[in-house]
Amino acid sequence: MSVPLADSLENPPPAAAVERAAELRAALNHHAHLYYVLDAPTLPDAGYDRLFQELQALEAAHPALHTPDSPTLRVGGAVLEGFTPVRHAVPMLSIRTETDTTAGGAQAFDGRVRRELELDETAGAIEYAVELKFDGLAINLRYERGVLVQAATRGDGETGEDVTQNIRTVRQIPLRLMDCDAPVLEVRGEVYMRRDDFERLNERQREKGGKTFINPRNTAAGAIRQLDPAGLVDKRLSFFAYGLGEVQGWEVPPTHAAVLDALAGMGLPVCVERAVVAGADGLVTFHQRVAALRDALPFDIDGVVYKVNDRALQERLGFVTREPRWAVAHKYPAQEQMTRLLDIDIQVGRTGKLTPVAKLEPVFVGGTTVSNATLHNEDEARRKDVRIGDTVIVRRAGDVIPEVVGVVPDKRPPDAGEPFDLYQRLQGACPVCGSAILREEGEVDWRCTGGLFCPAQRKQALLHFASRRMMDIEGLGDKLVDQLVDAGIIRTLPELYQLGVLKLTALDRMGEKSAQNLVAALEKSKQTTLARFLFSLGIRHVGEATAKDLARHFGRIDAIMDASEEQLLAVRDVGPIVAHSIRTFFEQPHNREVVEQLRAAGVTWEEHDGAVADASPKPLAGKTLVLTGTLPTLSREDAKALIEAAGGKVSGSVSKKTHWVVAGEEAGSKLDKARELGVAVVDEAGLRALLATAPD
Repeated sequence: MSVPLADSLENPPPAAAVERAAELRAALNHHAHLYYVLDAPTLPDAGYDRLFQELQALEAAHPALHTPDSPTLRVGGAVLEGFTPVRHAVPMLSIRTETDTTAGGAQAFDGRVRRELELDETAGAIEYAVELKFDGLAINLRYERGVLVQAATRGDGETGEDVTQNIRTVRQIPLRLMDCDAPVLEVRGEVYMRRDDFERLNERQREKGGKTFINPRNTAAGAIRQLDPAGLVDKRLSFFAYGLGEVQGWEVPPTHAAVLDALAGMGLPVCVERAVVAGADGLVTFHQRVAALRDALPFDIDGVVYKVNDRALQERLGFVTREPRWAVAHKYPAQEQMTRLLDIDIQVGRTGKLTPVAKLEPVFVGGTTVSNATLHNEDEARRKDVRIGDTVIVRRAGDVIPEVVGVVPDKRPPDAGEPFDLYQRLQGACPVCGSAILREEGEVDWRCTGGLFCPAQRKQALLHFASRRMMDIEGLGDKLVDQLVDAGIIRTLPELYQLGVLKLTALDRMGEKSAQNLVAALEKSKQTTLARFLFSLGIRHVGEATAKDLARHFGRIDAIMDASEEQLLAVRDVGPIVAHSIRTFFEQPHNREVVEQLRAAGVTWEEHDGAVADASPKPLAGKTLVLTGTLPTLSREDAKALIEAAGGKVSGSVSKKTHWVVAGEEAGSKLDKARELGVAVVDEAGLRALLATAPD
C-alpha cells in the first residue's frame, strides 16, 4: 500500500487514518464498478453514502490523504479558467467512413483489405473484430501505475484539451485500474449520454423553463468542455473503451478482441455488443443484426466499426493519409433530417395535458418515415421559435418519440406563421370536449379541465376511479377498460354501474365467472366513504390526504362542490393552487352532473356535519410522521390511515420538521437520516401509544 505524503513533516496523518482511507477508497471504487459498469450492485445506496461521507471526513481532517484515485474527486472541483493543451504521445487518428449503408459497404472494405494483403480467392477469410460506432466524444485516458492522471479530448488528433477534472465526474470511468501496474497505459474510448439520461435531463430543463438540448452527442461533448465540473454531475455521462494510445510496460495482446477483453478485466466499461467474425459475410451479418437492434439500444450509434482483428496484420496494412487501412466505420441512415412544418395540431393526453404536435412534410429519419413530431409544450415551441412554414430539424432515435429539435432560420419563408400561441390557437377550449383549458402559475403545460367528461381522458379517469385506494373495483384493469371504452360501451363513469353479466360476457376473454365477479365488485363499491369518493374523481392536486382533509372539514359533498376558494383555503394543507383546482373542477356543469349521476346509480357514503367531525380528538394534530420498513401487524396504508385519522400528516422523507419516524423491519435510509438529524424513532407499539396520546 502506498502512503500519501503528509501535510507536513510535523503533522503526518495517523497510521490508522492512512489505512482506513485506503480501505474506503478500495471499497468505494469496487462498489462503483459493480454499480456503474456491471449493473450488479451489492451495497445499498445508504451504505455507499456512509462510506463516502466517512472518506470525505477523513480527507477534510487530513488533506494529505487526498489521492488521484479518491472517489471524492467525482463531485467536481474548482471552476476552470480554460483548458490546457495536451500533445498526444500517439496521435488520435480518425477512421475512414463507409457511407454505402447497404451490404456493399462491408463487402467493399473486405475487398480492399484482401487486395492490400495480396490475398487471392483461395486464401481463407480474414478475421475481423466488429463493434458499435458510438455517437459521442472521443477521449484519451492516461493511467500511470494504474491511476488515472490525465484525460484529453481528441482535438485535431495531434493536440487535444486537458479535461481530467471533468472526466473524473463520469462514474463509469475507473480512477484506478484493477490488476494493472503498467508505467503508462493510455485507454481510448467514447464519452456519451444514454437516451434515458438525455430525456430526463431535458424533462428537468422543461420543468424549470430552462434551455433544452438538441441531442445526446452534442450534450455530452458540450458537458465535457464546460469549465465548471460541478455541473456535470447532473448530466449522467457514460463511457465505453475501444482502444489504446501510448503503452509502456504492458504486453499488448495479439488481437484487438483480446485487448478489449483485457480492458474489461481492468474494470473499464467495454460494450458487450461486439464480436469476432470471418470475412465479408460476417461483416454483413453483424451490420444487419445491429441495424435491427439499433432502436432498442439505450444509447445512440451512427454505425458499426470493422477492424482487422490480428494486430500483426494491422501493422502490415498500415495507414493511408492518416487513416488506418485496417479499420472502417460503416454508417446507418441519419437520425436527424430537415423537413417542412406544415401545421401544428394539439393532442389531449390521458391526464388532460395539451401537447403541440408538428405536422410535417414526410421525411425518412432514423429508419422510418416521420410525418408527426412532438413540440413538447408551448414554451418549448416559443423558445425554438417554431412557426408554420419553417424548415425544421427533426430527430428520431430509438423508441423516443420524434421531436422537432430546432429551426433553420435561413430557410424561413416570408409568409411563415406567427409565434405559436396555444391558447389563441384553441380559443381557450379543449379541442376534444370543448372544456376550458388552464395553465397554472409555474406550470409549463396547458391542461383540459374537462376531467371526467373529456373523451381523451376517459380511460385514465376510469382506471383512477376503480383503483384500490379509490372505489376499489376489483377486476377492472387496463385491458378491460380498453375494451369497454374502445367498444363504446362505457362513455362516462356512471355507466359502469349499468354493466351486467350479459354485456360483459360478450367481450373477448371474459368468462361468465369473471363477469359475475366484476358485477359483484361494482355493487360492493357503491358503499364507500366521502374521502374515497372525492379521491376517485381525479381532481387535479387532490390526493388521498387532501381528500380526507376535505371530507373531515366539510362533511358533505354538496358543501365541497359549493365551497368558494376562500372557504376551501380554510382546510388544512389546502393552498391557493389546490383551492383553485377544486373550484374550477366543480364549476364545470358536466363534472357536477357526473357526481349526481353516480348518486343516482346508488353510490353512497356517510355524510356528517363537518364541524362535529373536526371536533373529534386529534392526538397527532400538527405532527409529521415518516413510515419506513415493515411493521408487525399494520400495513403501510393502515398505519397512514390511523395517523391521518388522529390529525397527523405522513411525509415521504425525513427532515428537521419530522416529529417521529415509525420504523419496522428492514428500515432503510430514512432510519439513518432520522438518527443523523436526531429525530425520535418509534416502533409499532410506540405508534399505537402516540395514537392514544401524543406528548409534546
